[in-house]
Amino acid sequence: MDLEKHSQQPQPVGIRASDADRDRIADILRDALAEGRLDADEHSERIESVYRAKTLAELEPLVQDLPAATTGSRPDPGAAQYAVPDDPDTPVTAENLVAVFSSSTRKGRWRIGRRTNAFSLFGNVEIDLTEALFEQRLTVINATAIFGNVEVRVPENVTLRGSGTGIFGNFEVDTLESENPEAPVVVVNGYAVFSNIEAKPKRGKLVADLRTMVDKKLRKHLG
Repeated sequence: MDLEKHSQQPQPVGIRASDADRDRIADILRDALAEGRLDADEHSERIESVYRAKTLAELEPLVQDLPAATTGSRPDPGAAQYAVPDDPDTPVTAENLVAVFSSSTRKGRWRIGRRTNAFSLFGNVEIDLTEALFEQRLTVINATAIFGNVEVRVPENVTLRGSGTGIFGNFEVDTLESENPEAPVVVVNGYAVFSNIEAKPKRGKLVADLRTMVDKKLRKHLG
């Protein structure tokens, strides 16, 4: 046997990670941030590693210390408590707000889904949740701004958390912890390049009791 030739044979490598695999791990990390299992710095470091990973073997260690590591997804801690029947008016996919050399605004009385994506290129995106209907406990807003702005406003009595990066720009989330453990949790993830992304509570604005809203929805469906 030619030992030199044998030693040069390619060694087995791990299974390549797909975009879906990376998104699955990123979702686990986002939920861990929302629950307070990771702080903003830890979340940011792990997210960067997620999108650099080439194999599944590189991804799994990033969530091995989190409860969802073996389940493939992170359950919403309030999912059972706030579960409601399917509603055709409730979005089941992420809502996208895009502003390219323009502006995009979402405000007033509207149902906020589990995930909203905001993208601003030489434009301005405004997301006002002060009168929004929260029908789940966890809401994630992913914001990207390039030479633009993304502004998020929330009621004073929700929990607001975030993680992001500003490159020649500003990413600012005024962290807020609600006194009510059942209050909605809004997580803002952002990436700003020569831009501004900010999320803050709006003084004097309060979200209605979440349990009351869900009870009304249940009665509507059951009645």
